[in-house]
Amino acid sequence: MRLVIVTGMSGAGKSTALKMLEDMGYFCVDNLPVPLIPKFAELLAVPGTEMNKAALGVDIRSGQSFQELANVLKVLDEGGCQYEILYLESSDDVLVKRYKETRRFHPLAGSDGRVEDGLKRERELLGFLKKKADYLVDTSHMLTRELKAELNKIFVQNKEYKNLYITVLSFGFKYGIPNDADLVFDVRFLPNPYYIEELRPMSGNDQPVRDYVMNNDTAKQFLTKLTDMVEFLIPNYISEGKTQLVIGIGCTGGKHRSVTLANELYEALKKTDSYGVRIEHRDIGKDAITKAK
Repeated sequence: MRLVIVTGMSGAGKSTALKMLEDMGYFCVDNLPVPLIPKFAELLAVPGTEMNKAALGVDIRSGQSFQELANVLKVLDEGGCQYEILYLESSDDVLVKRYKETRRFHPLAGSDGRVEDGLKRERELLGFLKKKADYLVDTSHMLTRELKAELNKIFVQNKEYKNLYITVLSFGFKYGIPNDADLVFDVRFLPNPYYIEELRPMSGNDQPVRDYVMNNDTAKQFLTKLTDMVEFLIPNYISEGKTQLVIGIGCTGGKHRSVTLANELYEALKKTDSYGVRIEHRDIGKDAITKAK
């Protein structure tokens, strides 16, 4: 029997995660009253039951009974019940944006309806669950398919999960440094394909641009040293409990050199299952848009 408690911040993707787990063969129950959780666990443990995999969605919507969760989990621990906690996290900026897009009110926002206040209160209430979580997934930069891939890795393939998700992000300095970048690298010292007429309309996703940028020792040495440093940092970030790492690689316009190096770093990092990794090109099409205006 495998019991997964799905929890975390409102707007971080709990409902989506439960639907994904259901598609993966888990019997899913959302917002089960907290006092009934031990009884549900007992039913799962009955020999011969058809439910051998279950997921429970638990969050602050449970109201006053949510405060009993710590004691309920203690009862499960003392009774020898095996369970795992999946905690979905996201940054306040992303959560506020999601709430504004859906025009929903945060359950703890209070009479003035300020989402920020609700999020602050929610983080206080969920603090003990976050510390107790077996899997901490930050969905701030995740696409739906990327979240599904991570859950599949944990709950279907049973691969080791290190609670770190890396975003390799290319950008253009003339459009500003990404506010959420943890590490920023400037590759404007490399030869610029923009000044080659036939390469100008292309991007770092095109092979001719990639060949032009990488066809020199400086670019190759930089990539080797950058990859080596990032691979050194990753286990140290993991040991410190970091769950989201955004690596920004910038050039002037975010179309040629930064895209090329971001792609190369992404290819080097994605060879392991020890953490999740994704690629994003923030400004790759902005030059064309700007010129059209």
